[in-house]
Amino acid sequence: MTARPAPRLPRLLEALLEVGTDLDLRGVLQHIVDGASELTGADRAALVVTDPGESGLAEIRTPGPDPVPGTAPLLRVPIHVGDEEFGELRLTGRPGAAPFTVEDEQLLRVLATQAGVSIGNARLYETARQRERWIEGAAAVTTALLTEEGTDDALTTVAERARLLAGASAGVILHPTAEGGMSIVTASSPDDPDGMLGATITPGSPVLEQLLGGEPVFLEDSATDPRMTTHVRHRFGPSMMLPLQAGGRLIGTLALPRRRGGRPYTDLERLLATQFASQAALALVLADARRGRERLAVYEDRDRIARDLHDLVVQRLFATGMMLESTRRRPGADDVGDILGRAVDELRSTVGEVRTTIFALQQPPADPPTGLRGRVLRETASAAARLGFAPSTHFAGAVDTRVPDRVADRLLTALRDALADASTRPDVSRVEVTVETPARSPDGRDGVRLRVVGDGEGGPEEGRGTTLTWWAPL
Repeated sequence: MTARPAPRLPRLLEALLEVGTDLDLRGVLQHIVDGASELTGADRAALVVTDPGESGLAEIRTPGPDPVPGTAPLLRVPIHVGDEEFGELRLTGRPGAAPFTVEDEQLLRVLATQAGVSIGNARLYETARQRERWIEGAAAVTTALLTEEGTDDALTTVAERARLLAGASAGVILHPTAEGGMSIVTASSPDDPDGMLGATITPGSPVLEQLLGGEPVFLEDSATDPRMTTHVRHRFGPSMMLPLQAGGRLIGTLALPRRRGGRPYTDLERLLATQFASQAALALVLADARRGRERLAVYEDRDRIARDLHDLVVQRLFATGMMLESTRRRPGADDVGDILGRAVDELRSTVGEVRTTIFALQQPPADPPTGLRGRVLRETASAAARLGFAPSTHFAGAVDTRVPDRVADRLLTALRDALADASTRPDVSRVEVTVETPARSPDGRDGVRLRVVGDGEGGPEEGRGTTLTWWAPL
């Protein structure tokens, strides 16, 4: 090689400044290849990364066509970050096919030295940014789970946030099954999460044994790893499977798979995701405990209200009814007998409604009712929004124990239709629902009877309201 006489120190200083002031890794690498091309006059400069999986970058180039390799001059200079070889600068092509000079190589080595320092700084900055993002993500999940936001679907909140932080193709939550395996219960993915729900890791899988033991599992390629048994494994490549455990209890597993051929997870990403999973598991336990305390407080309030209604209201209504009944039997009460009779009937009806309310208060607020009484109350409560008022509901007999499910389902269908009909009638202001068993048919058979009576447009006595009488044998 022959030395070139023209000094290029100002161009070198400018290139070093550009390389040293950028903190984005891709930007630093692009400045390196652009500076190398400008300093040497090469037609093409490229930086080939030794370990593409570490940064996700295999090669950075200057734009333009590739020179013919057999005739183009070639100059190579390694780039080291500390004691590690990060990659290699490769320059090809010179105007007139002139060879590279000793000065070209010296300038390039100076640039490569500064490049190593700048790449190290960019890595440190990116590491700090990654840590910051994962810490902020864990804090956001904890805040969402411990406040009203996100409590309706806590697992989806965890899966979605983890997917975005990890740059994964999906965020998946698995729960242990009764058979000893694990199945996907929550999936967050921009593609088709529904197709993943229900996928199962079979009992005895080596992956499962690690997860149940509280150990994370890292896969280079989910599709080809023999330890994976789910039917959706062929969709994914690199993956992390992280136990969600708190206080020694395994809640589930957070899986973060990337697409086939995707960049492998780095050691730092694995560490940060594992820490996130531990924080998320603790937040899930605390959120569940908070909801449990809230449910307990609701139960206690309902029990107190139910006791007050039973001990005070029902007893007073019953005493008032007895007093009116006694008044009807006194001499000289014939003139007001009809009025007193209607008052007694109204009090009995009110006592029935209060007892129905007491029963409703004793139902768990979050769980759907299972007995016929509770299911009827749920239907009437749903209809209240359409009607603008709550229907009056009465029960006679042991409707929960005597009416089988198949008959109860048919009764609820008839009730639902009758309430829907009532809600379409103008001027409706009252709907009474009565469920009675045993209720005899004209031929003497025992059964259950549903009666729905509503007013509106003159009332049912004129044939223009809602009146339904439904009966089925038991």
